[in-house]
Amino acid sequence: MKKLGNVLYVTIPEAFLSLEGETIIVEVEEKPKTRLPLLNLDAIVCFNWIGISPKLMGACVERKINLTFLTPYGKFLANVSGNIRGNVLLRRKQFALAESKEESLSISRNIVYAKIYNQRKVVERTIRDHSMVIDQAKLRDVSEKIKQSIQSAKDAKDTEELIAIEGYVAKQYFSCFNEMILQQKDEFAMNGRNRRLPLDRMNALLSFLYVLLANETRSALESIGLDPYVGFMHKDRPGRPSLALDIMEEFRPILCDRLALTLVNRRQISPSGFLIKESEAVLMDDETRKQVLTAWQERKKQEIIHPYLKEKIPYGLLPHVQSLLLSRHIRGDLPEYPPFFME
Repeated sequence: MKKLGNVLYVTIPEAFLSLEGETIIVEVEEKPKTRLPLLNLDAIVCFNWIGISPKLMGACVERKINLTFLTPYGKFLANVSGNIRGNVLLRRKQFALAESKEESLSISRNIVYAKIYNQRKVVERTIRDHSMVIDQAKLRDVSEKIKQSIQSAKDAKDTEELIAIEGYVAKQYFSCFNEMILQQKDEFAMNGRNRRLPLDRMNALLSFLYVLLANETRSALESIGLDPYVGFMHKDRPGRPSLALDIMEEFRPILCDRLALTLVNRRQISPSGFLIKESEAVLMDDETRKQVLTAWQERKKQEIIHPYLKEKIPYGLLPHVQSLLLSRHIRGDLPEYPPFFME
């Protein structure tokens, strides 16, 4: 089993990274700020504009260290990779399944089924843990509607119907999201889910976490040998990692939504850590971004028993494990793709 490695997040926009021997040098304004070993690094995620030396890029490619560039506010810019990794035969099978409406629907149904199931788990856990301080009737109503949609997802006859069900459940789920915010309710209240320009603090927080998850899922798929840009549910679009967006649907409620609620409900982040731009977009400031990244790393270290493998794994390996299970299904070793269900 793959081990969960370290991820270096570079959040200073003016930082420049270079390699000296086996040591990464992080410079700010041409002065060394941090030195750390390249060993045991899984990925480098740069929220900066300045960049990284070609020598360090080459070392990352050679050692399969995922290297990603995001804007200071978390928007994806680029990923550096060398020769295409993986097995061409596996990719050919992936492409063939993606061309098949029946096979694509089979995989997509399992993904959406698990996503809906896990969304309901988030709602049910709030009811269980905070019954005295929430609107139980509203959450139970949403939970029941989601429950009814679980079977509908399993019975969907085509991808369009499945996407419609997934959209309906998302609308229900986010309609009760404010009820699951127990502290700082007014400051972190959200008015539905908005993406391209997050218009409130909770949307900004969720969008940032989703970017982190998408990046790690894309990297996991590549490491297994699958093409992250050829999906089964999300349509092909230049530059869009459709398969990563497919697979991460299962984890969003568990890894991102729950973490966002925890950060707010435990007051680990403050409303003052968000900036409101002239465009009305809401963005995190540097300090809040660091707090979220620290919590993200800690969250990934938490261990669970994987319900299919019956093995203890850290949350951070879920994208890798599910990518591995998907590849086994594509090869024909598993009759269907086993998605991840939260216990």
